[in-house]
Amino acid sequence: MNFRAIIILIRKEWAELYRNTLLLGSVLFMPLLFAAIPIIMLWGMGDLAADAMGGLGGNLPQQITKMCGDLSPGACSMAFFMAQFNTMFMFIPIILPSTIIPYAIVGEKTQRSLEPLLATPISTLDLLLAKALSAIIPAIAATWLSFLIYAIATWALLPDKAIFAVIFQSLWLFAIFVVGPLLALLTADLALMVSSRSTEPRAAQQVAGLVVLPLVLLLLGQMSGMLLITPAFVLLIGLAALLLDIILTYLAVQVFDREAILTRWA
Repeated sequence: MNFRAIIILIRKEWAELYRNTLLLGSVLFMPLLFAAIPIIMLWGMGDLAADAMGGLGGNLPQQITKMCGDLSPGACSMAFFMAQFNTMFMFIPIILPSTIIPYAIVGEKTQRSLEPLLATPISTLDLLLAKALSAIIPAIAATWLSFLIYAIATWALLPDKAIFAVIFQSLWLFAIFVVGPLLALLTADLALMVSSRSTEPRAAQQVAGLVVLPLVLLLLGQMSGMLLITPAFVLLIGLAALLLDIILTYLAVQVFDREAILTRWA
């Protein structure tokens, strides 16, 4: 593995990203929007939020009230409500790579800059790893930064800091800072595989839906009380994502046929 070549290619991809205002806008706008939505809602509800939700406390599943500890029913309902927004930040490392990578492969074809790159002696693994990291790193940085903004604003706006501890439990920190990057690599591998066989960026961008849909179902399941996201469940998702990352990275290298791409796209 040639780390110097990978770093050079990442810098090249980022230079292209900065020149594409549409992609750059997606990287900046989506995370800020996801952070702003819960902050605005929490600010709008004000200090009376926990009291207003007091009547909902009795309807929460027993597992959730157990996780709330000594919180009042209203405070527990508030913590449960705000914790749903944590799942939104799992969407960012999935959606952004699937937006960036198609233009890193298919977009270079239209600019006639991919063929010279494929003709260089850099290995396919190094090439694809550079393409993937050039999309994953901004996506993860945007996710972590927006989540940090959300956490700081939540701390400042919540009158009861005990609610904050329930919202930002260790399982969510593990999900954002560990599982998130694993899901980003998974999406990047899928986007690379589709892009290598496609001449249309939109086809590769649709792969995000394959990964986002299960997360949406998890969010709906938790909000309805049919499913409780536990530390063991998050760990299981992380292990599954890690296994899929290894398999899909191998498959992406096999699918990316340099000679065929040079011939077909010439």
